[in-house]
Amino acid sequence: MIQVTPSIAIDEGLIEEVFVRASGPGGQNVNKVSSAVQLRFNAAAAALPDHLREKLPRVAGQKLTKDGVIVIVAQRFRDQERNRADALERLLGILREAAERPKPRRPTKPTYGSQQRRLESKAKRSRDKGLRGTRPAED
Repeated sequence: MIQVTPSIAIDEGLIEEVFVRASGPGGQNVNKVSSAVQLRFNAAAAALPDHLREKLPRVAGQKLTKDGVIVIVAQRFRDQERNRADALERLLGILREAAERPKPRRPTKPTYGSQQRRLESKAKRSRDKGLRGTRPAED
């Protein structure tokens, strides 16, 4: 079990890693060694709390497939182990972000001073606009 938060853990059996060749610069190393990691986490089969399951599609974005699998490709480093650790850390980051509960909003009231300033600015604006009108014709 991998700890995501103190109260949430995921089963390692739901994580599948496939090693592929990385793209980009790296010389012969890129052509010979499968150092990139494609990590797949089956979120649909995982025992996740309801609030995390609801928020996960928004946090994971395009990394989440229609089947409920999170796919992360890590090829930032030249060696396989560092890419593996990077992919796992990115997965845990997504899950931790989805596990955060939003801070409840406490309704507030405007202060007396802010209400007075608002009314004064409205009155000034009204006066300014009223002065823009056409003048009455003088006979």
